[in-house]
This record gives sequence, structure tokens and C-alpha cells, in this order.
Amino acid sequence: MAEITAAMVKSLRDKTQLPMMECKKALTEANGDEEKAIELLRKAGKAKMGGRTDRETAEGRIAIYTGANGVTGMVELLCESAPVAGNDQFVALANALAKQLAEGPGAATPEELLAQGDLQQQFDDLMNKIREVFKVPRILRVEGSVGTYVHHDAKVGVILEVDGDNSEVANTICMQVCAMNPSAVSADDLDPAVLQKEREIAEEQTRVANAGKPDNIIAKIVEGRIKAVLKEICLLDQAFIVDSNKTVGDAAKEAGLKIKKFYRWGVGR
Repeated sequence: MAEITAAMVKSLRDKTQLPMMECKKALTEANGDEEKAIELLRKAGKAKMGGRTDRETAEGRIAIYTGANGVTGMVELLCESAPVAGNDQFVALANALAKQLAEGPGAATPEELLAQGDLQQQFDDLMNKIREVFKVPRILRVEGSVGTYVHHDAKVGVILEVDGDNSEVANTICMQVCAMNPSAVSADDLDPAVLQKEREIAEEQTRVANAGKPDNIIAKIVEGRIKAVLKEICLLDQAFIVDSNKTVGDAAKEAGLKIKKFYRWGVGR
């Protein structure tokens, strides 16, 4: 049996950031072989975290990366606590996942993405070190011209698909999507059931507030209410956050952009 020295334990701890006693135990089991000890710790870490996968992962961050190939990746990486969501190594892992998704061959599922390169090892090693459950619930890969925005706390991320080439305006419209949370690009993109529900609500409110007025007057008031609702929930109809005298649709047109679709992700929602 090889002698397990304090220097050996310290070396393993520096590499794994795990408690001294766990490092000593692993080295003893590995008969002093550091690489084997690391592998044992990884396996032990997986087993330990495997029993905790039902713990709530309500924190995390959204990462977005656009590669030189014109492909953009967005990834949601979850953890258990807010401090871990801001941990430099956790941030780096989220960014690495988004970068690989954009620059790699692509992936249909989070599991396929984690299987590329050494991402699964990075994921497992950091989860083992921090001792919190991590999850990658969703990924998105978009090809072509886009605008992007990640809020300062990384709790919300937005990708805006466009035709045209004005990244400054496209990115600003992404900030609009983040702040105003529209339901659709335009009324044409709204679920008819949603629009019908809004119409029913508007009509009910109008009839209560304008009891006794003729149906043609009620109809005009309802249409006015519907237009006001559309200005709130349809991106193109919203007042532009940079210049409220114009709509987002006006700003996009002036910039030579046609807005096709947006994706707005919030952590856990």
C-alpha cells in the first residue's frame, strides 16, 4: 500500500476543490494513483448527486453565443441557488455550452450537446465540486441574421430572427422584448383563441361601463379597446423604447429590418 502524504492530498484537493478527507480516502483507495483517485471521486460525485436530482433547481442563467459561422446558440443552465448562478465557473460552463451549440455540429437535445467534446465532464466535475444539482432543460440553435440580448442578471435571454443587417437596432429590439414581454410579433401571429378571449373581455367591460348605448357604439368602443390591447401584446405595435413617438414596426422598417420571430426565455419559464 502506497504511503498517502499530505502533499499528495493537497495536490488532489487543489485539482478537485473537494474536502481533504475525501481526497485522502480516494487516494488510499487508488493506492496513491492521482488519476485513478480523480476518477473515483468523479464516480462518487455522480452517485452522490444522483440521489439528489429531485431537489429544486429554481436558479440559473441564460447564455447566448453567436459564432463566426452565423449560427446562434441559446442555453438555459439551472442550479439550486442564486450564488451558484453567479459563480464564475458556472458562468463559464453556461457560455461554453452556448458556444458549442453555435459552433459545433448542432444538437437536437441537451443530452446530445453535453455529449460533445468534454462538456459532460466539465458539467459533472463542477456539479461534483459545488455539490448542487445542475440541469440543462432546453437549448436553441438559430441560423441566419439575429439580434440578441441577455439581461444583466442573465435571468432573461432573447433572440430575434430578422431579415436585414442592422445588429444595433435588432439588439435594441431584443431589449424591448425582454422589458415588455410581448405575446407575438403581430396580431397575425396571435393564437386566435387569445384574441377571441381579449375581445370577449373588452366587450363585457364595455357593456358594463356603457349600459344602454346602441350596439354600433359599443362595437366601436370594443374595437378601440382591442387596438389598445394589441399595442401592448404585439411587438410591432408597441411604442419603441428608444423613441416612443414611433412603434417597433416603424423602427424596424427604418433600419431595413423585417422581424420574423423572437424567442424570449426566462430562467425556469
